[in-house]
Amino acid sequence: MEKDLVIDVNSTEISIALLENHKLAELNKEQNNGSFSVGDVYIGKVKKVMPALNAAFVDIGDDKDAFIHYLDLGLNFRAFDYFVKQVNPNRDLRTFYSNVMIGPILEKEGKIADVLEPGQPIVVQIVKEPISTKGSRLTAEISIAGRNIVLLPFADKVNVSQKISSKEEKRRLERLVYSILPKNYGVIIRTAAEGKKAAVLDAELKMLIRKWEEGCAKIVNSKPPQLLFTENSRTTTILRDLLSDSFSNIHVNDEAVYREVTDYISTIAPEQEKIVKLYSGGVPIFDHFDVTRQIKGSFGRVVPIKQGAYIVIEHTEALHVVDVNSGIRAKNGVDQEQNSFEVNLHAADEIARQLRLRDMGGIIIVDFIDMESNENKAKLFKHMQTLLASDRAKHNVLPLTRFGLMQITRQRVRPATEIKVNEKCPMCNGTGEISSSILIDETLERQLAYYVKEKNINSFILEVNPILDGYLNRGLFTSIRRKWCKKYGCKIKTKVNTEFTLLQSLWCMSNGDRIDE
Repeated sequence: MEKDLVIDVNSTEISIALLENHKLAELNKEQNNGSFSVGDVYIGKVKKVMPALNAAFVDIGDDKDAFIHYLDLGLNFRAFDYFVKQVNPNRDLRTFYSNVMIGPILEKEGKIADVLEPGQPIVVQIVKEPISTKGSRLTAEISIAGRNIVLLPFADKVNVSQKISSKEEKRRLERLVYSILPKNYGVIIRTAAEGKKAAVLDAELKMLIRKWEEGCAKIVNSKPPQLLFTENSRTTTILRDLLSDSFSNIHVNDEAVYREVTDYISTIAPEQEKIVKLYSGGVPIFDHFDVTRQIKGSFGRVVPIKQGAYIVIEHTEALHVVDVNSGIRAKNGVDQEQNSFEVNLHAADEIARQLRLRDMGGIIIVDFIDMESNENKAKLFKHMQTLLASDRAKHNVLPLTRFGLMQITRQRVRPATEIKVNEKCPMCNGTGEISSSILIDETLERQLAYYVKEKNINSFILEVNPILDGYLNRGLFTSIRRKWCKKYGCKIKTKVNTEFTLLQSLWCMSNGDRIDE
């Protein structure tokens, strides 16, 4: 399967689109606002202990206190706790860490009030982002993921991925990692490590240990809550988990992110460095690769599938509901049962895609079209299982009930992606009233005259809707834009923005900075 990654960078967020055979499969958005993300590690402060829940609320700097259950403290929590309380600037961090005794392990049936108390500092990692009214979900079992291995501080075990089928390769990797693993560290060997040489694993292990040690150094001088270290950026995290030989291209429209991606790939997969390409076209990168159109067609409440059939997706606080409808689809000579079965198969394809695309988690109820045949129901169930086999999120699919309902649970670690695809009226901008379109050139010229004469600006970028762009540039030598340039002795370059309404415009200076009134 051909995979392309398209990365769109702007001032507020980075949007990452995964295309499988040129069809949008996943969409991720990384906000540039310091939001709390899965994998971030904090030194927090216990705010409140809840014996009835056997859990505690922890302040990590968010508006909502984060939640940690006793079972999420981990078996080796006492080692973490001792390290946090005893570390100080007068001790050599590395030596002190290696001398901390691991154990005794935390009892599985213990009480959180015996371990935590209000005001106590605690090292925690986010496993679920804040969702709705709930704060982040935390764990005290810290793990630092790399491409080939996952580092586990204060652990003494080496586990090998079950997806590595060769017993000899498992033994080789286990012996290899044990031979290079420092004291008080554990490791999970990922599937990607299969066949890797000692030098590759040793370099990655040292990099992960250095990341942990740099984070620990902040504990000494930090007052909780404080971020110790973060996961890689969303971009490199996706590359770490998805990069494989089937990736054909990675397109980036920002030079800084391009260098970041290139450097990261040169570290984890040097042979694939050439697939990273810097996009510098005049058309927005998502428009060029047809991502914008696919987003508009995929994130609505109603999603079309094939031959008039469609699905309806509704979101509630507790679950997501998907309704399958045959619409106007009908085939001559095909009985109702076969027609329903074919629609359900096509719907299952789109539903599996939508789960990944919107990152829908929790409980998903799918109301398929009723079928009489138990054989068809079993085929549909197996088809859905096959479709979700490549989904990286943990999930569980149950067979159809008597009422034709399929129940799916899917790991929820962050809020589902929701994009508003309905647009305001291009004429009235949602107000119900419009200004006279025949006067738009006069309005723009009046603004231009003000900027030239009052603000002494003589080079502009005018961002407009494609239709208005065509109107201003109509005529090779007699266009309105050329007349303005000659009349006011300035340079004007128009830039198309497909998100703009018909008469919407934005004046910018030649460097792209917006001109404020």
